[in-house]
Amino acid sequence: MHILLLGAIWLLPQLAGAQCAMCRAVLESGGSNAAAESINNGIVYLMAVPYFLLAGISYIIYRKLKS
Repeated sequence: MHILLLGAIWLLPQLAGAQCAMCRAVLESGGSNAAAESINNGIVYLMAVPYFLLAGISYIIYRKLKS
């Protein structure tokens, strides 16, 4: 299930571009679209890290149980 979600995020980056409406309004009202894009990318990266950690730990546990 997580693999499908990650695949959708990689294939459809506009899905990963969602963020808090208030944060987006504040950043875009400042006139700097570069800052808004940077904040948005940071949110996506921070959201992805726990999934990669969970996948890595799950793989290690799977290998330990298999051997």
